[in-house]
Amino acid sequence: MLLSDIQQCKTQKRKMFAMLIDPDKQSAADLLRLSEKINQPCGPDFILVGGSLLFNNIDVAIETLKQCTDKPIILFPGSAMQISAKADGVLLLSLISGRNPEFLIGQHVQAAPMLAKSGIEVIPTGYMLIGEENYTSVRYISNTMPIPYDKNDIAVATALAGRLLGLQAIYLEAGSGATKSVSSEMVKAVNEAVNLPLIVGGGLCSAAEVQKLLQAGADVVVVGTSIEKNSNLIAEIAKVVKEF
Repeated sequence: MLLSDIQQCKTQKRKMFAMLIDPDKQSAADLLRLSEKINQPCGPDFILVGGSLLFNNIDVAIETLKQCTDKPIILFPGSAMQISAKADGVLLLSLISGRNPEFLIGQHVQAAPMLAKSGIEVIPTGYMLIGEENYTSVRYISNTMPIPYDKNDIAVATALAGRLLGLQAIYLEAGSGATKSVSSEMVKAVNEAVNLPLIVGGGLCSAAEVQKLLQAGADVVVVGTSIEKNSNLIAEIAKVVKEF
């Protein structure tokens, strides 16, 4: 069970590293080349697959990954169009930081029949976009305003609302292409207020940045864009996570 594994890691204060794969940015050949670094002892704990907008078939990416690794593959869907029964699970993201009903519940209604039939594990996740005025892909596609980087009180209240609604994890997202990651102060505040697995991603470019967020209370760190540019970061980040 994917969620129970993540919850157990939180209870035991063991950190996790998720590698984000965007099928539009990583071809099948790219994934095969990455597999050696994914499968090394210092590699990610699981793989997220998805993106704000997809032109390529997500099934192909998942099938390719399944051929070259036994790491769990979890969907990170930008819409109901990105649901695949070939994955092991899905972060069912409710964009609780925004007020666009499509991403609070609309896309979920469309995805529900497919998810119910698929049999894959569903992890209800409160998705919180954190950022500034500049546009990231997720902000543009979701048509929502992010919570400002320095508004820790709003982030805490939003995460608490997600917990009270029964969500099982909180995801703080700076967004692909973000100029900086979620602050360690915000991570610390949310972690202390909400006893749920805390996932943090977006704008992470180094193992040192990852370490700061782990120290602040992140349970799972997600890195994607930086790894696309430098695959050596996989081992560097995994080492920091496993030694924490």
